[in-house]
Amino acid sequence: MIHKISVPTPFAVGDVNTYLLKGDALTLVDVGPKTEEAHAALKNGIKEAGYALTDIEQVLLTHHHPDHAGWVDAFEQATILGHAYNQPWLTKDKDFFQFHDKFYLQSLIEEGVPENYLRWVEKMKRPLHFIGNRPVEKILQDGDILPGHPEYTVLETLGHAQSHLSFWSEKENVLIGGDLIIDKISSNPLIEPPLNKEKRAKSMLQYNASLQRIQSLPVEMVYSGHGEEVYNVYELLTVRLEKQRERAMKVLDMMKDGEKTIFELTQELFPKVYEKELGLTLSETIGQVDYLMDNEYITERRTEEGILMYGQA
Repeated sequence: MIHKISVPTPFAVGDVNTYLLKGDALTLVDVGPKTEEAHAALKNGIKEAGYALTDIEQVLLTHHHPDHAGWVDAFEQATILGHAYNQPWLTKDKDFFQFHDKFYLQSLIEEGVPENYLRWVEKMKRPLHFIGNRPVEKILQDGDILPGHPEYTVLETLGHAQSHLSFWSEKENVLIGGDLIIDKISSNPLIEPPLNKEKRAKSMLQYNASLQRIQSLPVEMVYSGHGEEVYNVYELLTVRLEKQRERAMKVLDMMKDGEKTIFELTQELFPKVYEKELGLTLSETIGQVDYLMDNEYITERRTEEGILMYGQA
């Protein structure tokens, strides 16, 4: 049985959904941001279901973003479960965050972002004070059976986050989907620094693969990280994958007069919001460029200054 708890956040996305999952273990899926308002909502929601915070035996994270991974500290008796990529965020790993800043600075330079925008490196760091401070105690991997809930299989569904997991019940034909599938909007595949400090992941390609994987399953309903439950899943994902391709073709057309940088493409694609939401809009543009590169529609060239230029193949 699943009990939904809506938790307020200070972010534009609005409320986040957490889920109380009853089985052989009493599990809370996601914990909202680390604010007093979120703590009160969690406490009240768990109480409405007939339990107290101290009754929670497991906290299960769909991913590390601050609207989902805040109140791990509130459940001292619970085991924390999630993807390995949660770990540096929850432990506030200094070495990782030094690499984090270098990664984004190098990325902004390669994307042709002017010097006066390089201060965005600091903004790329998710607000750490909204993220909890307890590490994951049990790392979950793709194909694992969810402890305490043998009807659920762990699916690694990367793209929106490099830590993203979903949980699939073949018995009920339902998916606990985090931010993979949201009813009204398509999640942004975000560019995030790799744990292994090697090449960045191609988030859009990961995201598409994750959606296609869900399409291959007989999913009847998704418990989403935000908003209402999602039905007609196959049809919705078909539309979203096609819209992504359409946007990529729009980016391809922007190169008809010659090579462009990621920043130049972002300015064209998001003329009204790129300055306010530079990180999100660059991620979206990079995703479309990765898609075009993967399908061999465009070529990539690095200038002597280290800036990447993209042109039609």
